[in-house]
Amino acid sequence: MSCTAGSEGKRVLVAKPRGYCAGVDRAVEAVEQALSQHGAPVYVRKQIVHNKHVVETLSERGAVFVDETDEVPEGAIVVFSAHGVSPAVRDEAKARSLTTIDATCPLVTKVHQEVKRFAREDYDILLVGHAGHEEVEGTAGEAPSRVQLVESAADAANVTVRDPSKVVWLSQTTLSVDETMETVTALREQVPTLQNPPSDDICYATQNRQVAVKAMAPQCDLVLVVGSPNSSNSVRLVEVALTAGAGASYLIDYAREIDERWLDGVRTVGVTSGASVPEVLVRGVLDYLAERGWESVEEVTTAEETLTFSLPRELRPSRAAR
Repeated sequence: MSCTAGSEGKRVLVAKPRGYCAGVDRAVEAVEQALSQHGAPVYVRKQIVHNKHVVETLSERGAVFVDETDEVPEGAIVVFSAHGVSPAVRDEAKARSLTTIDATCPLVTKVHQEVKRFAREDYDILLVGHAGHEEVEGTAGEAPSRVQLVESAADAANVTVRDPSKVVWLSQTTLSVDETMETVTALREQVPTLQNPPSDDICYATQNRQVAVKAMAPQCDLVLVVGSPNSSNSVRLVEVALTAGAGASYLIDYAREIDERWLDGVRTVGVTSGASVPEVLVRGVLDYLAERGWESVEEVTTAEETLTFSLPRELRPSRAAR
């Protein structure tokens, strides 16, 4: 049932699934375990996940976030973020005698393996993703001479290939499914023989959160997405909400960032969160809304997630520091 500003009663629809995915949960726990096993400081290359609250919380516990490995003291411990790194970064860490803990999401590692496989087979690889994103930098770094970055359908016209029979597209794991397929359609117009990835590269959690928002958005005057501006999958949720029919949608890190004017005339508020967002931040938004009359809360469930990943091998009991 659609609920507009003129409908009776205020309500909140909460998307499910939302928040932490298996890869983020694993990466955050990896830093926590590294701190427990080795003590502070533990260095982390880049943000472990793209969430302001998570980074600040881990920093308070003794994690030190750096942009590059040359900022880590020689011989220290460094955790590679969930977004993955290129072989060049691994080589730099080895040269500095760093003890590395690899918290790369296994689903990102899968795309790295695909790049290496297709590069060995001398394919041109069209990587759909966002320039400057750590995941893209790490993935492309597996075979820089074979990878061409394609950010949008408009970039398709600029693609050049050596052998049309040996071209494959792969993607960043956190993209909008619909926008990615628009880009692939444009690429296929340029290269009709373009091959698909062996399996979906956009991760299950990204897809599930987008599906949940699509189900909820047409009923919402406003959709609040909890997530940080540098979180690709969170930004995509705002775009998906608007495309799916939400009256308005905004990205916020914390409840305190809500502009009360956004709530003027609003009856139904949708709430979701990106894959790197802890549930405590969603609860803060729900509390904020309840204080202002949006006390009725209903979950919109489109999938149940049960996937978990084991900790990086460097932190498992058999390898843990004694």
